[in-house]
Amino acid sequence: MSAEMVDPVVLARIQFAANISFHILFPTITIALGWFLLYFKLRFLRSRERAWLDAYYFWVKVFALSFALGVVSGITMSFQFGTNWPGFMERVGNIAGPLLAYEVLTAFFLEASFLGIMLFGRKRVGERVHTLATFLVAAGTTASAFWILALNSWMQTPAGFEIIDGQFHAADWWSVVFNPSFPYRLSHMLLASGLTAAFLVAGLSAYRWLRGQRGGDVRVALRTALTVAAFLIPVQIFVGDLHGLNTLEHQPAKVAAMEGIWQDERGAPALIFAVPNEAERRNDYAIGIPKLASLILTHELDGEIKGLDSFEGEHPPVAPVFYAFRVMVGTGMLMLATAWWCGWSWWRRGGLSTWQLRLLAGMSFSGWLATLAGWYVTEIGRQPWLVSGMLRTAEAASAVPAPLIGLSLTAYLAVYVGLLGAYVSVLFLMARKAGAVKQQAAAEAAGAQVQGA
Repeated sequence: MSAEMVDPVVLARIQFAANISFHILFPTITIALGWFLLYFKLRFLRSRERAWLDAYYFWVKVFALSFALGVVSGITMSFQFGTNWPGFMERVGNIAGPLLAYEVLTAFFLEASFLGIMLFGRKRVGERVHTLATFLVAAGTTASAFWILALNSWMQTPAGFEIIDGQFHAADWWSVVFNPSFPYRLSHMLLASGLTAAFLVAGLSAYRWLRGQRGGDVRVALRTALTVAAFLIPVQIFVGDLHGLNTLEHQPAKVAAMEGIWQDERGAPALIFAVPNEAERRNDYAIGIPKLASLILTHELDGEIKGLDSFEGEHPPVAPVFYAFRVMVGTGMLMLATAWWCGWSWWRRGGLSTWQLRLLAGMSFSGWLATLAGWYVTEIGRQPWLVSGMLRTAEAASAVPAPLIGLSLTAYLAVYVGLLGAYVSVLFLMARKAGAVKQQAAAEAAGAQVQGA
C-alpha cells in the first residue's frame, strides 16, 4: 500500500507511536535501575563486601548506556510536536509547555549534572558525595517520570483548565498536575519500571550464571532482582485494579474496548480470547469467564458496564486495545509465576536450576513487552481524542503530505531497529565480558602484591 493511499493523520500517529515506543524502553529501565544502584552502593558501604560494589560497577554501565539512548530518542520525539502535531502546542501549549519545562529544569538537569560523578567520580570525590550523586540521579529519573506522566494523565483526564479563544489555559495548576488519573498512572508506571529493571537484572545475571560467572556480584544482583520482582508483582496487580476502576469512571469507552463489550451489559464476562468484529459489532470465537468482567470492574457480579455502542463515533479502534490489554495481562501473569517460582527455589535451596536460569534469561526484556502493551492500551484507548473530550487528534495534525510522513517513518523505523538490536547485543556482550574483566583485575591485583613483596 502506497503512502498516498493512507490517511496522513494515521501515518502521523504511527510515526509518533514508533518514536515513543522506542523512547519509553529506556526510561522504563533507568527510572528503577537508578534505585537498584543506590541499594547496591548502600549495601557495600554497610557491609564492605566487594560483591555489592562489583554489582554496582556492572549495572552502572547498563544505566549509562540506557540513559544515553533515552536522551537521544527523547529529543527526536519532542521535534514531532512541531512537525506532526502543531495544533497540539498551539491549543495546549500553555499547559504542556510549562510541564515539559519543569521536567527539564527539575529532573533532566539533575540527572545530567550528577551522572558524571556517579559514573567516574568515586575515587575523586569520596564515598559520601558519590553516594549522594547516585541518589540524586535516581531521584532525577523519578522526577522526570512525575512531570511527563502529569502531562500525559492530564491529556487523559483533563482538569483545572479554562478555554479562552480556543486555547487551553491553566486555572488551577494543582488540579492540572494532580488530575483524576495521575496518582494511578504514576504508581502504575513506577511499578512497571521496577519490574522491567528487576527482570533485566535477573535475566542478565542468570545469563552470566549460565556462562560460568558465579561470583558474589552475580548472586547478590540475582537475589535482589528476584526479591523485588516477587514483591512488586502483587502490588502492581492491586494498583492496576484501582487504575482500571478510575478508567471506568473517566474513560468508559476505553474500558469497553479493553473488554470487548459492544452493548451495555450486566454480568459481563471476562474474555480470555476473542476476535473483535467491528464491522458487525460483535466478537467472534469468544471464550470467556461469565460475570468476571463485571465483578472486577464494578465489584458486583451483575454490575453494568457500558458497551461500545453507547460511544458510537467516539470510541477507540477496538482490536488493538483489546489485544494489547491481553498481552499486558498475560505477560504480567507470566512474570508473577516466574518471580514466585524462582524466588521460592532460591529461598528453599539457595540457588536456581538450569531451566529456571534459562527462563529468567529469556525473560530479560519481558518488562518491555508488558510496558509497551500497557502504553498502547492507554494511548490508542484515548482515541479519537488527543485531550479527552476536548481536542480531537485530527484537529491537531499538520498538513504534511502522506508520502513525506511515510518516508520519514521508514527512516525512523530503520534507525530504531538498528539501534535496538545494537543495544540488546551490547548488553549481552557486556555480560559475557564481565567475567573476563574481573579475572584480569584480580590477576593484576595479585601481580601487584607479588611485586610489592
